[in-house]
Amino acid sequence: MLDRTIPFYNTILRCDHYLSVSPVLPDGYEFRMYQNGDERKWAQLEYEIGDFDSVQEAEQYFISTYCSKKDFDITKRCVFAVNEKDEIVGSCIAWKDLRNDTFVSSLHWLVVSPQYQGKGIGKALCQKVMQIFFENDKFPVYIHTQPWSYKAIILYIRQGFKIQKTDTFSQYENQFDLAMCTLKKILPENQYKELAHNIE
Repeated sequence: MLDRTIPFYNTILRCDHYLSVSPVLPDGYEFRMYQNGDERKWAQLEYEIGDFDSVQEAEQYFISTYCSKKDFDITKRCVFAVNEKDEIVGSCIAWKDLRNDTFVSSLHWLVVSPQYQGKGIGKALCQKVMQIFFENDKFPVYIHTQPWSYKAIILYIRQGFKIQKTDTFSQYENQFDLAMCTLKKILPENQYKELAHNIE
């Protein structure tokens, strides 16, 4: 589980160029796009990892944020990883947010159920969503995250993202200095150096 005692600071990443890789899930898993009713399953997944205080809150967030945008079809934007029983074990969303007065691509809610982590599912979901952005000619892609998601930050860096010193999007205040100071305290030296080599 995520260590939420780690301070929360807005951490902004951006990817300008697509890394042409074919997303591959482990044997026994496959990708599936959003279908009607999946908002409840997504909500249960997000509640399981502690992102929302209740399943109902998570479900309402999903509906209000993603299901009401007629110009952005959630059935083509929300990717799930499912197991052989068609149970959702992970998810990621290819979405958009405002940057100044124009929309930019943004990767939302990369999440994998705790019991399925460490299998490469998160990496494959990230790559699948980046493929969606590429196919729709939607670069650069932004991510908002925070230091307690340090494992995801390392994953993003390895998919071509750079930590932004000043750039930001949506309503987020870029807290680069505080975030990097926190990451330096919690990461092994080699992983922090990897992050430090991917800053712009």
